[in-house]
Amino acid sequence: MYTSMITMAQKVGLLFLLSIFMFLSMHSFLCGCHPHPAGSRSSMAAVRAVSNHTAKKDVAAEVSGYADVAKQIIDLAVFGAAQNRSYRRLADFTDTIGNRVSGSENLDMAIKYMYNAMRQDGLDVHLEPVKIPHWVRGKESAEMIVPRAKNLAILGLGSSIGTPPEGIEAEVLVVQSFEELKSRASEAIGRIVVFNQPFVSYGETVAYRAYGASEAAKVGAVATLIRSVTPFSINSPHTGWQDYQDEVKRIPTACITVEDAELMWRMAQRGQRIVVRLTMGAKTLPDADSFNTVVEITGWQHPEQVVLLSGHLDSWDVGQGAMDDGGGALISWEALSLIRDLGLRPRRTLRTVLWTAEEQGGVGAQQYYNLHKVNMSNIDLVMESDMGTFTPLALQFSGSDAARKVMEEVVKLLAPINTTKLETHGEGTDISPWMQAGIPGASLHVADSRYFWFHHSEGDTMTVQDPHDMDLCSALWAVVAYVVADLQDMLPR
Repeated sequence: MYTSMITMAQKVGLLFLLSIFMFLSMHSFLCGCHPHPAGSRSSMAAVRAVSNHTAKKDVAAEVSGYADVAKQIIDLAVFGAAQNRSYRRLADFTDTIGNRVSGSENLDMAIKYMYNAMRQDGLDVHLEPVKIPHWVRGKESAEMIVPRAKNLAILGLGSSIGTPPEGIEAEVLVVQSFEELKSRASEAIGRIVVFNQPFVSYGETVAYRAYGASEAAKVGAVATLIRSVTPFSINSPHTGWQDYQDEVKRIPTACITVEDAELMWRMAQRGQRIVVRLTMGAKTLPDADSFNTVVEITGWQHPEQVVLLSGHLDSWDVGQGAMDDGGGALISWEALSLIRDLGLRPRRTLRTVLWTAEEQGGVGAQQYYNLHKVNMSNIDLVMESDMGTFTPLALQFSGSDAARKVMEEVVKLLAPINTTKLETHGEGTDISPWMQAGIPGASLHVADSRYFWFHHSEGDTMTVQDPHDMDLCSALWAVVAYVVADLQDMLPR
């Protein structure tokens, strides 16, 4: 009672201090000045710094809480009952179906196979219809007639027209670049242009495959043969999609081997006349009906919010399509199997989409985006694996700085498989519409130095695949997808 009482002297002192404070405050208001402005800014900055530090600590603490779950996923995929499962599933699939080009009966069979297999795996599967290109290779051949007879291994390029039934027989002009073609334009009239461009990188060199036919047609060529876009060859041609330019005459176009392109270059350098006969039965049919294959584990708290994993189910009509992109499709299925096997169910929905007609320019994925972009605010993260499933090295990521900070914590959970690196620039033809719209995107970076050795060729078979590498890729894919889908908040935009 006595300790809470205030004496008269204390009251007078308090009133005096209060009057001084009110005077100073009124003075500052009337003169428009603010005492210690730099100090105020420093204080504000300090508050923000503390706030950011606290937020970072909170995110780190939340994500680190998933360490045990991440280890369970990794142990199951790499050492446990699911060991080698993604490899076995891929082998069964590709050995049964084979390659799966857009519009083909094989692609239809592949979609039915996957639909039934994933339903038997106990997952929720449905198909979403799309229209896709239907290009047919037909019979094709090429032969060098002069200066000597030699069969040339070729693969016609997607969307190419065919030759007349009797084929095209013409003298060859060999060039090493678009610039050389332009400088020798008068020599190209009526000839078959052979591009012997050196391989620099896939992203740069693929321009010759994509645009070589139209560039040659502009200067009067009757056909083109493109050196395969690969850094390594054992006389193996590589196919791929090519784009005719509007209002430019369409001429037949095919890829030849690195060896044959270099052979004809050497002959041309000696001044030898080269004549080739090219026959191609290629044709484009009306667009075909097909499907994107969709499988889900529905979120328990926010089922409308989605983390999307993906790979593409179609391939070219050579090899088995095991590497491009059977492996990416299978680990995107396997990730959901691992999560289901452990009895896990995240807050948000995990959705795997096996795209169709990626090789024709992401046709199925673009139609999916057009259909689902109305729900864009509910897409948390999009993920794509389409560069092989070799030894995983890192996760590539595109998103805001704040989202990157979250993902930096997530990849730390991958320490047991030594893939804790987060790189810039998530990539993928099929998820690019979402990333361009501002949705965070991630892709799998693997030890892909051999990828373009086999890419779009007869060499893309199960022999390229390694079961342990696929286990590691599956584990990484599952851990990242599950943790992001189960965090309290969606990734910041």
